[in-house]
Amino acid sequence: MVSPGILLVDKPGGLTSHDVVARTRRAFGTRKVGHAGTLDPMATGLLVIGIEGATRLLTYVVGADKTYTATIRLGMRTTTDDAEGEPVATAEAAAVEAITDDGIAGGIAALTGPISQVPSSVSAIKVDGRRAYDRVRAGEEVELAARQVTVSRFQVLGTRRVDGFIDLDVVVDCSSGTYIRALARDLGAALGVGGHLTALRRTRVGGFEIAGAVGIDELDSATMLTPAEAAARTMPVLPVSAEEATDLRHGKRLHGQASRLTGSEVAAIDPDGQLIGVIEARGKDIKSAMNMPEVQG
Repeated sequence: MVSPGILLVDKPGGLTSHDVVARTRRAFGTRKVGHAGTLDPMATGLLVIGIEGATRLLTYVVGADKTYTATIRLGMRTTTDDAEGEPVATAEAAAVEAITDDGIAGGIAALTGPISQVPSSVSAIKVDGRRAYDRVRAGEEVELAARQVTVSRFQVLGTRRVDGFIDLDVVVDCSSGTYIRALARDLGAALGVGGHLTALRRTRVGGFEIAGAVGIDELDSATMLTPAEAAARTMPVLPVSAEEATDLRHGKRLHGQASRLTGSEVAAIDPDGQLIGVIEARGKDIKSAMNMPEVQG
């Protein structure tokens, strides 16, 4: 029997997130595998994979803040806002040359903090039940509504001026739902020369870092985080007694105990170090919001 756990995988370019899930299913011999947050085929980096009962934790990981490194090319717009799309317009070399480092800094500053962002039309957002990218590929015009996101860091790590373009290596810390392709598009638009993404790598999802991830060819020998270890990276932890653990598993409330909680969602850990589930306050009581399946044996 496969034990539940969280696996951190470093997705290579050219594979979809579903491809990684399929390979994980084969490596672990189970169908019960899911991931917390899609990466485009062009992108590389961290996928948080849930196996067996630990898939229940993914709900609490999906909305976590994320960190990306990326390369933005200023001077060209594409149909997909990244290098996989067809060129739409290329700026005159003189217009690109006229862009100063201060101008770039100003454009980035305007895209930092709480912002209103229109996602790329080739995103996975559903429009009337169909993915936006499916509609675009079918030749439809797709306009997505703007959404509020937060970019807490948008920093240039390096600048290269080559062949009439400006390539910016950047690092971005952002809220869930932020599209880095859209940042590239909007920065290029603000500077009047267009822009698109040529490289993207996700290095962090909440408390999970790429440094702990395994390659796609290492799945057979990979070590997972236990549900308790993974939960501790995602939310506060509350140790509970064996009796309290039993009550929570059976749907009972811990009466008058809400003051023990240090967050809106808290991981309950029993004396054996097992994750009982995620608990929350209900008035002055503690109640389970999600229970982990009991490990038999």
